[in-house]
Amino acid sequence: MNRRDFLHSAGVACSSLVLAKRAPLFAETAALSGWRTFDVTTRVEVLASSGTTRVWLPTALLGESPYQRTLTNRFSAEGGTARMVESKADALGIIAAEFPAGVKPVLTHSSRIATKDYVVDLLAPLTGHKADVGELHHFLRQTKLLPTDGIVKATADEITRGADTDVEKARAIYEWIVENTFRDPKTRGCGMGDIRFMLESKDLGGKCADLNALYVALARAAGLPARDVYGIRIEKSALGYKSLGTASENVTKAQHCRAEVHLAGYGWVPVDPADVRKVVLEEPPGNRPLDDDMVKQARARLFGSWEMNWIAYNFAHDVALSGSSGAPVGFLMYPQAETADGRLDCLDPDNFKYEITSEEI
Repeated sequence: MNRRDFLHSAGVACSSLVLAKRAPLFAETAALSGWRTFDVTTRVEVLASSGTTRVWLPTALLGESPYQRTLTNRFSAEGGTARMVESKADALGIIAAEFPAGVKPVLTHSSRIATKDYVVDLLAPLTGHKADVGELHHFLRQTKLLPTDGIVKATADEITRGADTDVEKARAIYEWIVENTFRDPKTRGCGMGDIRFMLESKDLGGKCADLNALYVALARAAGLPARDVYGIRIEKSALGYKSLGTASENVTKAQHCRAEVHLAGYGWVPVDPADVRKVVLEEPPGNRPLDDDMVKQARARLFGSWEMNWIAYNFAHDVALSGSSGAPVGFLMYPQAETADGRLDCLDPDNFKYEITSEEI
């Protein structure tokens, strides 16, 4: 990400930021309009600090969406400095904290977030919908892990052959991924999202950041604006899917990437083929066939809707971490940190030492 695109806000040793000026009014009416409200807290403590220690956390999605609102957003870094870094094109907010040598690095981030189940009726096109041309162009671009040429373009052309409308193309890609990929339980974290490698090696296994990124890359290659939506599950599923929710208020390892595709006449449409494959593999008793009733229900539902027991962080790829001496990260869904000895393993929360909790209020 180009650092010139970032907007910086000054931070102090103990910093707080309230993003929604009308939060009390919204909070009072949320329950009446189908919204649910959650307090989500992340606490990072770097145990093996060395020299200057830096920590970066993703915040909840910047701006407003049909499915999520950030009501309050506060952070503190006692003995260090912390600030918010923003990239509006990707709705990306990063809390960037720095601790001098000799200071115990502890960063706490607390948000109050409202969510609402998100459904797009694909039988009822929107009237008067006007797309932002610049936004759509942004979500057609190539990134390091999401190429749209070569084998990606050839695969997208093959999948969408005979499809005339945006909806037909988007559904064809969705069904192809459900049919041809699989959830690999051996994949670390949520996966890497290296799309060209997946297609060239014909290894179509992985987790959400692989399978949904594959959807996004193929959609872009087919001319459909699409974006990964990086986030985290914060509550159990109310729809009966044990595999698609959390088991407790500790959601430290519940990160999940979803996707959206922009369809003419409908706007941004939620999709999640990766969760269909998660239901196949993990929904008790496990290893369900594609013609299983529960799988078929998930397959039908996850093209056009999301259950919002999950919050979104951002749409960003190739994220440069402000002040870091290391390379950009492919996406920002996990806490990141580095010391004088290098960057820590973000997929090892026990040794990195971070915890994320969620509570519905």
